[in-house]
Amino acid sequence: MTLPRSWSPRLEEGSITAFVVVLLVALFVLMGLVVDGGSAFTARQAAADEAEQAARAGAGALSVDALRSGALQLDPHAAVVAAEAFTVAAGHPGTASVSGGVVTVSIRYRINTVVLGIAGITSLPVSVTAAAVDVEGVTEGSP
Repeated sequence: MTLPRSWSPRLEEGSITAFVVVLLVALFVLMGLVVDGGSAFTARQAAADEAEQAARAGAGALSVDALRSGALQLDPHAAVVAAEAFTVAAGHPGTASVSGGVVTVSIRYRINTVVLGIAGITSLPVSVTAAAVDVEGVTEGSP
């Protein structure tokens, strides 16, 4: 059996190596998405919880003068201070604002990556916003 002149075993050298390199890169990216993506998802959930609780803390800051006159009214300055103090205490300082009796809290920060850092992606953003309003206000205490 004679082989065609155009066929040479040297043309095939390295084809397995290239395939393995491409496969390893794909597995590395998948592992990075699983590990670092999972961390980002968990961090986002934690930040959402913090923002929601901070908004609730701000929504509880009612105006004392309005309460004395029998009305339920939010004290905007106290609400912002309470909400932002909660975010600081939770470990991720955020910003708060009040509009129309609704307290809105935004938290933004970045988390460091573990696997994707090798590829140059050193951090991932975490950004959440939550809002709350005091719907019941202060009720009479039990004796």
